[in-house]
Amino acid sequence: METFFQQVINGLVLGSMYALVALGYTMVYGIINLINFAHGEVLMFGALTSWTVVSLLAGSGLPGWLIMLISLICAIVICAALNFTIEKVAYRPLRNAPRLAPLITAMGMSLLLQTLAMIIWKPNPKPYPILLPNEPFNLGGPVIGVVQCLILGLTVVILTSLMYLVNRTKLGRAMRATAENPRVAALMGVRPDMVISATFIIGATLAAVAGVMWAANYGTVQHTMGFLPGLKAFTAAVLGGIGNLAGAVVGAVLLGLIEAIGAGYLGELTGGVLGSQYVDIFAFVALIAVLTLRPSGLLGERVADRA
Repeated sequence: METFFQQVINGLVLGSMYALVALGYTMVYGIINLINFAHGEVLMFGALTSWTVVSLLAGSGLPGWLIMLISLICAIVICAALNFTIEKVAYRPLRNAPRLAPLITAMGMSLLLQTLAMIIWKPNPKPYPILLPNEPFNLGGPVIGVVQCLILGLTVVILTSLMYLVNRTKLGRAMRATAENPRVAALMGVRPDMVISATFIIGATLAAVAGVMWAANYGTVQHTMGFLPGLKAFTAAVLGGIGNLAGAVVGAVLLGLIEAIGAGYLGELTGGVLGSQYVDIFAFVALIAVLTLRPSGLLGERVADRA
């Protein structure tokens, strides 16, 4: 049972990071019906930007939490500017094109950002410094670290703030109206281009936070680090019901729990044939099962068909 509860904690932490990225996918899809496959690379840029700032401030004498905060703010600014530019340069001209064109463009943008990061930061993995106390808290057997507590706390605060923004603010109403029908929303005084840009910026902010937390939790960064979290977050969004914010969170947490618990018991379940490195099997088997029984995802899709 101790192992089980430890894996549950690990799964909640992993699912929290997936949730931050999955929300970026589902918000963009909900408004313009586009899968932004470059979103994982935005996470990677956030992590590498944070690593650069942390490396520059390493000998400054500032406390670790302040260095991390400064690096997080810099990562958010860079990622927001990057995602804003991507939307304006790569996606906006193709908004009325057949759906295959922006999809291929998103894949190309993902490869372009990976290559650009490799040129700027070089291809070798880089250790991310330990900035916060690494003494874990004992929960009567299972343990949880300071960084993991920070990840869980930040995720709860950010998700609560995002739900408030979408459901209670003027921008949120404009986002829902644009998702329903951008032409009619424009007639009502909404500026769809501004709303879409704001959505990309919000998604980039969430990805930047996830990237910094990912780097702090796993202690390493490199130019390919965004691919797998991006793929898993997209899987989580589809699992919960892409286009649905609550579905993205549910799918991400469920995926994190499946991966963590699977990693803890995969070797025993297969008699040692498969180790924890094959944990992706559980995640994608669960995705296939859910989509076979409920193609719209666990919580369905709330994006209306446009006239």
